[in-house]
Amino acid sequence: MKSASVRGLLLASTILALAGCATTGEARNPRDPWEPFNRHAYNFNEGLDRVLLKPVATFYRDKVPPLMRTGVSNFFGNLSDGWSAVNSLLQGRLPDFEENLARFHVNTMFGVLGIFDVASELNIERHREDFGQTLGRWGVPAGPYIMLPFLGPSTLRDTAALPVEWRYNIIRNVWPEGGQDAVFAVQAIDKRANLLRVGNVLEEAALDKYSFTRDAYLQRRRAEINDRQDNREVPPPLPDESKEPPAAAPAGAPPARPPAR
Repeated sequence: MKSASVRGLLLASTILALAGCATTGEARNPRDPWEPFNRHAYNFNEGLDRVLLKPVATFYRDKVPPLMRTGVSNFFGNLSDGWSAVNSLLQGRLPDFEENLARFHVNTMFGVLGIFDVASELNIERHREDFGQTLGRWGVPAGPYIMLPFLGPSTLRDTAALPVEWRYNIIRNVWPEGGQDAVFAVQAIDKRANLLRVGNVLEEAALDKYSFTRDAYLQRRRAEINDRQDNREVPPPLPDESKEPPAAAPAGAPPARPPAR
């Protein structure tokens, strides 16, 4: 309960801070009207990552055997499959719901609580869904971009979905309360360790890491919300460019005779 209260307080303080920033300064990007606050939050997260998260994640990657790290990632991925199944059902996507539910059942029963990804070996596809995507499927607009302290990139819609995500998190509802914080810490370290290579590429490639992170996040979330709508409209097949068009007849030449039958 303590962790939930802290997160609720963090969410409320963030929204109040954003409301104060909304009236100051001109927006450089229409999708990011709270950019001054967001940049401060981004710098805070970067400092926290540089001092704490990245060193711990690097130590974890270097010292923990790859097989064990894979098992940890599979375990948390299996938990996300259970929540994805719920959201697939809420979105009315029954095939995705069936596959996510099958993944969760197979990996929980035969993969030792998901440590081994048996479902992938059986070619059962994973469909990642969260409550923010569910709201988006039913027409809730994304709203402005938000950089949340400690939590990272988000939108107003995804931030509003966080209380539901926290309330029905499987770890909070299954794990003993005394060990929940430790499990969440391992999950955060595992997630950061999986992003170490991406972080190095970002530092080398991006001139403005904040803008790059914002644009990449918004593009990815838009694709996750709209993927089914985009796939419904299949464009007509293009003409076969490998076949050369017939050569034009020279001016004044008689028309070609049809082939004899």
